[in-house]
Amino acid sequence: MLQLIKKYRIFIGTFIIFSIITISLFYHVLKPGKTLPIYNPADVNPELVDSTVQYVSKYHTIGNFSFINQNGKTITQKDYEGKIYVADFFFTTCGSICPKMTSNMVDIQKAFLHNPKVMLLSHTVTPEIDSVPVLKKYALAKGVVDSKWNLVTGDKKDIYTLARKSYLAVKLGKPSELFDMVHTENFVLVDSHKRVRGFYDGTKKEEIKRLIDDINWLCENDKN
Repeated sequence: MLQLIKKYRIFIGTFIIFSIITISLFYHVLKPGKTLPIYNPADVNPELVDSTVQYVSKYHTIGNFSFINQNGKTITQKDYEGKIYVADFFFTTCGSICPKMTSNMVDIQKAFLHNPKVMLLSHTVTPEIDSVPVLKKYALAKGVVDSKWNLVTGDKKDIYTLARKSYLAVKLGKPSELFDMVHTENFVLVDSHKRVRGFYDGTKKEEIKRLIDDINWLCENDKN
């Protein structure tokens, strides 16, 4: 048997290598590729969605908007046209989850600082407090890069409408206060076609890693 193996060692070796390559190719072909869901209001916790759109099960996109950023510039959907971006809701005086969320958003900013396709967008839920000067001071303190990340304020009703009808990410506040919102830890991933592709806990590092991985995937696959 040993002599037989020696005699056909080249053939055996070639066969083993060929088998390994073939099995590897079959594995990669049959292995399911990574995908990201496209979220519609009907797919999301109803507590985070305005009742007027909870029935929508397809073709949901982020609505048009117009807000003012930390530099006093008007920011609209046009500024994010063709971009992949991460959106969240915060307020500058928040002492609970916002500091962690902002710190983690800074990490995302660093990860895509030199990728012009990726941007960030943070909306204040207390526009009556977070004026342009307040947002500017906050942006400077946190290291916000103006070309990459907009902190925006505006009409409370408009922010409320966008949060619950478009981003599907904010709970109702006190019923006694019109357009009151309780911001959540959600980071929302939006693709270049204005579709919601993911929700992430903005306070957890492992979720930020998952978000960064998903953004990288979208950068390569965001074509349809």
